[in-house]
Amino acid sequence: MSMINAAQAINQALHLAMEQDPAVICYGLGVDDPKTIFGTTAGLQQQFGPQRVFDMPTSENAMTGIGVGAALGGLRPVMCHQRLDFFLLAMDQLVNNAAKWRYTFGAPHRVPLTLRLILGRGWGQGPTHSQNLQAWFAHVPGLKVVMPASAADAKGLLLSAIFDDDPVVFLEHRWVHPATDEVPDGDVRVPIGQANIVMEGDAVTIVAMSYLVAEARHACQALAQAGVHCELIDLRSIKPLDMPALERSLAKTGRLLVLDTGATTGSVAGEIITRLSISHWSAFRCPPRRLCAPDCPEPTSYGLSKAFYTEAADIIAAVGDMLGLATLPLDALPPARPHHDVPGDWFTGPF
Repeated sequence: MSMINAAQAINQALHLAMEQDPAVICYGLGVDDPKTIFGTTAGLQQQFGPQRVFDMPTSENAMTGIGVGAALGGLRPVMCHQRLDFFLLAMDQLVNNAAKWRYTFGAPHRVPLTLRLILGRGWGQGPTHSQNLQAWFAHVPGLKVVMPASAADAKGLLLSAIFDDDPVVFLEHRWVHPATDEVPDGDVRVPIGQANIVMEGDAVTIVAMSYLVAEARHACQALAQAGVHCELIDLRSIKPLDMPALERSLAKTGRLLVLDTGATTGSVAGEIITRLSISHWSAFRCPPRRLCAPDCPEPTSYGLSKAFYTEAADIIAAVGDMLGLATLPLDALPPARPHHDVPGDWFTGPF
């Protein structure tokens, strides 16, 4: 085990994959610049050379098409975009080529392409630099979508994505990058499609993804001090969803709260609630709830954005409403963050 952060864990995964398989290449905007995409690609070009690790001109659609072609030709490309928002210029290549190729031309025609897209809040990113579009990607048949919430999962899921024979959209929240955790050494993979029970309980099932797992953990720890023990599930994988894990938890608690970093309408949270309501309606003791982003673009200013995001206090309030709690243990939460652009005083980037 090593105590490292998620950015370092991603770097480890890339080194391991490239050492194991000469077909793995890593390219994209900023791969070899001095900051090496927040440290995630540090040392790769020095070890594996510019033929396997290289920058690209700023042409998202073209560079994605190159990745699709390289994957069809026998390589395992890992393509890096420093912002999900810029990748939207390449949706045609992803949706109409990468996602459809195996279905259209048969099983031997695989597209083992991994797309690293960075998303998230902070630093006044505003409406065109902070979008969480996991539901959009998950809607496309042929794609797999993952969102790690910890350093260990960042490494394990990335290794699984690189060696998967289908295209995988790997969504990295910028506030997860500095999250420190014990990470297994060596090639230890986390299966795509397998959720993780972070905390066990019987009061409410809380389903979270990406950075919201951290906010939910704070909320669950505060609630536990008040005698309310919630079950916290980290989805890890947006597509496929680990519905059996969610079904087992709902059968135990009878209450469901889903947290989603994306907008409310058409959200992953809505999909989860729909599936469980159809198949396990009799298990619900009260109506399910979801906490998502509002159906409006994210504002840039602090005055407007401070109430835009779901945080631990919002989760506690939702649980309290579901359970009819007279008082809420808000005083048990960690101190307020020092600035709205960072998750805590330990945060040193990336932005």
